[in-house]
Amino acid sequence: MTRVAVYDPTPCDLGEGPLWHPLRQQLFWFDINNHRMHTRHANETQTWQFDEYVSAAGWVDESQMVIASESGLSLFDITTGARDMACKIEADNPTTRSNDCRADPQGGFWFGTMGKNQEPEVGAIWRYYRGELRQLYPDITIANAICFAPSGDLAYFTDTPTGKVWRQALDEDGWPQGNPDLFLDLTADSYRPDGAVVDVEGDLWIAQYGHGSVVRFGPDGTEKETIIVPGSNTTCPAFGGRDLCTLFVTTARQSMADPAPEDGQTFHLTVEATGQAEHRVIL
Repeated sequence: MTRVAVYDPTPCDLGEGPLWHPLRQQLFWFDINNHRMHTRHANETQTWQFDEYVSAAGWVDESQMVIASESGLSLFDITTGARDMACKIEADNPTTRSNDCRADPQGGFWFGTMGKNQEPEVGAIWRYYRGELRQLYPDITIANAICFAPSGDLAYFTDTPTGKVWRQALDEDGWPQGNPDLFLDLTADSYRPDGAVVDVEGDLWIAQYGHGSVVRFGPDGTEKETIIVPGSNTTCPAFGGRDLCTLFVTTARQSMADPAPEDGQTFHLTVEATGQAEHRVIL
């Protein structure tokens, strides 16, 4: 493992949703509170400004992504900036916005919502797959850690304030099968589990908000490694780079009275693991 370094110095109030686009070989990430999406191309930062909260994305093809926002899922053209609504989700509820999201191996897009002011249990976790939308889990406060085992038969998620990470069996089409079981109980360590990703070996890499770290857990729940990140509010990791051995980590500076320069920046490092390529969203 190499030293953690700054990938992009842009200070995000709430950096989130890092996505390595496998066709473009390019990282995209979000500043939720400022309604922005960022990327780097030719060593320069490019920013798109939106008129509502945006939090995460999945890729559809080389030029199009699905972006999660407070009103639903929209199809976004990276080249032109055109944006068309694909599916409204909680658009009539001004209390909520989107949060953590990720595509599963079957091509479904899991989409978490939460209260804009972290109101208790007003959010939910949804799945959109081949034109079908289902609410999977209601009464969620802060949906996070949505990610999937490489076998395609397991999903993970958390409601951050509970300190618990759940594991869900999936059927062959990627829909939940039975009830979720408890995978990690982090309440004794006062962890605030945030965004997460799973590597090709099935290890779960999860950001610990407020702890300045990403912790790696084995498929059996064993804690294997802790990576210290300069930004104290780590929000979400993502694997990328040509060999998928680079770990990118977003951070936040929201609600900090005197943030350090590194708070809110995006970091990267080379790790001794290989990530999964992000799965394509099938609309």
